[in-house]
Amino acid sequence: MRLTPPQTPQSDDLDALRAGLSGYNLAMAGAHQREQIASFIKDEEGKVLGGILADIKWGWLHVDWLWIDERIRKDGWGARLLDAMEQYAQNQGITNFHLETTSFQALPFYQKQGYSVFGELPDMPPGHVSYFLKKQGCQ
Repeated sequence: MRLTPPQTPQSDDLDALRAGLSGYNLAMAGAHQREQIASFIKDEEGKVLGGILADIKWGWLHVDWLWIDERIRKDGWGARLLDAMEQYAQNQGITNFHLETTSFQALPFYQKQGYSVFGELPDMPPGHVSYFLKKQGCQ
């Protein structure tokens, strides 16, 4: 046996790691719905001007990414994207949501959407704060 130095991973090594962790998680927590979902804002030519990427896992919706082009950022698209994702999750029986944002991103926006801060990580990235937010029991 040997420990490899930190390096860019090979896909087959990642597959083995993923399979091992997934097997352990399944044995400990049982089977749960797991799904990656996304929604996009597209212009008439099909160019992406915004979107949201999320995962459903262990009874929670986790918003990974939400981005809106600056030209349409104040037009309510962020709230519509987030609402569409939350509605999708609720239709799957998921009523708990969580996400992360940083001090230079969208903390007030998420709070306006009903999310509350449950944790902070200072100096992540350097000079800023990462916030962890949740919204629970949504119907």
